[in-house]
Amino acid sequence: MQDISNIVILTGAGISAESGLATFRGPDGLWEGHRVEDVATPEAFARDPALVQAFYDARRARLAEVEPNAAHRALARLDAEWPGDLLIVTQNVDDLHERAGAKRVRHMHGELTSAWCLDCDARMRWDKDLCDHPNCPQCGVAGRLRPDIVWFGEMPYEMERIDRALMEADLFVSIGTSGAVYPAAGFVQTARYRGARALEMNLDPSLGSYHFHESRTGRAGELVPAWVEEMLSPLGSAG
Repeated sequence: MQDISNIVILTGAGISAESGLATFRGPDGLWEGHRVEDVATPEAFARDPALVQAFYDARRARLAEVEPNAAHRALARLDAEWPGDLLIVTQNVDDLHERAGAKRVRHMHGELTSAWCLDCDARMRWDKDLCDHPNCPQCGVAGRLRPDIVWFGEMPYEMERIDRALMEADLFVSIGTSGAVYPAAGFVQTARYRGARALEMNLDPSLGSYHFHESRTGRAGELVPAWVEEMLSPLGSAG
């Protein structure tokens, strides 16, 4: 562990599933009973904005009913105690990392608790419904707020910041991801190209598990706290 200073952690739907949130896409290809093409593309929003707004309003309401689990809390502990650079990059649109106490978090696919005004381009904290066409708090225009979510066909957020962290990482850790959605699926290759070690923790090996030096299979709520303890115990013994 002594040669590890900079850590990049990627988290996916698998880490939040243990809190009771549905994973992004089920075995039947549907997300909460909907085709992804009907609720997670700009075209879907243009075609049926009421359906898309209602879908994300329901996801936002569900988020208020769940709590961070042991994996979220363990990563928040690592965030608080790790003396080197650390970045938690999440594909999840929930706020469970933050509610667990993590500070160094980037949401590459946006956040359920944020709204984006298509009129004035402002982004703002939002915990209410959007289906009733509220006014934008910034510009006052009604009916122009949309979920601040990166849909298919849109550019993920913070990519320059994420790429820079990957290029400087000594360790890349992927937790609860399928390894099927790009660009996140390619992060391990970017990190390894610069010499980082790579660890995967997942219920089952991901599609890109062969890119990792080590794969640990099991529940995130068990694997992640054990790994965090491993990472922090040398720091404690050194002190």
